Amino acid sequence: MGALFGYYAAADDDDAVRAVVREDGQPTGTGYDAFVVKGVDPVVELLPAEVLVTGRTADAVEADPRHGHVAGMAGGGEVVTLSLTDSFRDSLARFDRGQLGDVTRGWSASNVFSAQSDLSGLTGFLEDLAALAERALARGHRLYCWISV
Repeated sequence: MGALFGYYAAADDDDAVRAVVREDGQPTGTGYDAFVVKGVDPVVELLPAEVLVTGRTADAVEADPRHGHVAGMAGGGEVVTLSLTDSFRDSLARFDRGQLGDVTRGWSASNVFSAQSDLSGLTGFLEDLAALAERALARGHRLYCWISV
């Protein structure tokens, strides 16, 4: 089946863990502002998009302690939740949505995806992530991604 990636907003790391460590029997992410995709890893595949949106270098993004920080896990590592950087959240929330197609073209040219990558699908993903970032910023929340393998 492959890995699923759930991008979501939470108040802080402790709240983010509650999205994956469920004591109520509900599916991962239930009750959180979120969306689920296949094939967009937040650490490796999303890095070029973050560089393009924030203007930071890849080294600066990778040095950010929030980039890919493991906030928690469940099921012996079957589900892991990672943080996204606050810089990415802030920049993406304020980013001109009309320019996301340009970001997608640059992102797809970065070789993190196969040559057959669907540009409209990647743009749709960025639009969803930008809307999530905007809502998270307005509420003072941070962005996370749970990964289920």
